[in-house]
Amino acid sequence: MSQPFTHEDVVMRRGRRSGLVLIVAVHSRALGPAVGGCRLRRYDGWHEGLADALRLSEAMTYKAAMAGLDFGGGKSVIALARDTELTAELRQAALEDLGELIASFHGSYRTGPDVGTGPEDMVVLKRFSPYAYCAPPEHGGTGDFSGPTATGVLAALRSGARHVFGDASCAGRTVVISGFGAVGSGIAAGLAAEGAQVVVSDVDPSRKVQALASGYGWVEPAQALSAPADILVPAAVGGVLDDETVPHITARLIVGPANNQLTEERTADTLADRGIVWIPDFVASAGGIAYTLGRESQHCTHEAALRRVEGIADTVSDLLAAARSAGVTPLRAARRIAERRLATAAACAQRGGGDVPADPAATR
Repeated sequence: MSQPFTHEDVVMRRGRRSGLVLIVAVHSRALGPAVGGCRLRRYDGWHEGLADALRLSEAMTYKAAMAGLDFGGGKSVIALARDTELTAELRQAALEDLGELIASFHGSYRTGPDVGTGPEDMVVLKRFSPYAYCAPPEHGGTGDFSGPTATGVLAALRSGARHVFGDASCAGRTVVISGFGAVGSGIAAGLAAEGAQVVVSDVDPSRKVQALASGYGWVEPAQALSAPADILVPAAVGGVLDDETVPHITARLIVGPANNQLTEERTADTLADRGIVWIPDFVASAGGIAYTLGRESQHCTHEAALRRVEGIADTVSDLLAAARSAGVTPLRAARRIAERRLATAAACAQRGGGDVPADPAATR
């Protein structure tokens, strides 16, 4: 049976400058304007880009709701064919095309960097719409959000460790981080500073030198998920937890920033059956969006925005307590909490307004 279509808006367009397929998917605006990054990625066909946008925009709805933000979920995708050469000229043209499309939403969809894009690309988008976050500071943005994202994951990880091991400290514990990019390296540094035994992995072999020079262990990507570990941190691509990989995982706690880590939602049950606590990615990875929106949309100070990021620790603690009390997985508990907040927002809108509780705990 096919799944019901739950998105509010999906717009596909062939860029008039670039000729590339552009997609903006808005899953929900129940809590406020939809937010979600701009992904520039190679696909086997436009349908894969569309599936990515639909899946990621839905995850953004839950991420914003669980983070207590008054924003909904969206995503934009620039779909590049496998055999297309991405020249500087084509990239510029594609960004200008997307800028026009985002402007047509008049602020009801807002974007930022994602896979394949960065702060400098937001400068191009800001020529068309003010709603492009994370441009470099000299262009009025907060720049790269990998630091706050890593901070949020560390907060989630420590709460998870307290729940699983009885102690929030990771000192002496072995943590395997799959993905040693900007966020993964930030997580590694934070864990190493408190005495964890950090082992990292990345598909880019050049990062092995950096990892070893930093004093971390190294494991090849094919063995990363099954390597001996107390805690596993998926920090690269999604879709890594499935029927083939889960039986070989030795870690008792999984928490990381990679989006859409499960290939299917039932994998959360499989993990629970094996005694593995998995913190939903849309909860653990909310630090970047919480910090960016706090600074750029709500004009918080750096310190105030960072306190919001660190509040992910309390969100995870409350989530795990709710899951344990209800006898359900953290994924199911998180969805219930988020959906109650979304339902409250919808009811308020039908009544003609009213405040929606910003704290997810208030919706229980």
